[in-house]
Amino acid sequence: MKSPEYLIDSNILIDHLNGIKKSTEWLSRVKDGQAVISVITYAEVLSGNESQSDSILYLLQQFGCLSIELVTAELAGRLRNAHSWKLPDAFQAALAIQHRLTLITRDQRAFKDVRNPAVRIPYILH
Repeated sequence: MKSPEYLIDSNILIDHLNGIKKSTEWLSRVKDGQAVISVITYAEVLSGNESQSDSILYLLQQFGCLSIELVTAELAGRLRNAHSWKLPDAFQAALAIQHRLTLITRDQRAFKDVRNPAVRIPYILH
């Protein structure tokens, strides 16, 4: 199996579930094993969907899921202080750095000045 390249942020999957075509198109180009999600994304996607339908669980289970360890929490704390990020954004960035992944997100505001970890914004909503 291929090593993952991407950490997919919650907003990408939520957009897909909400029928945002740009998200669905981007996700359709991701090959098996090429992307993972975090426990944060897992929880945020579930919490945004009251029904927690089988299709949502199926979508989430298509990706490997990264857990948060103490070293990740320490890095997230430092990143939050350095960039004034919301804690979930700091955790996503910390996981991307720790696992040498590109963070795939639509959150331009939080990550506009970030060079490391690599951040890719695959589409913009107007």
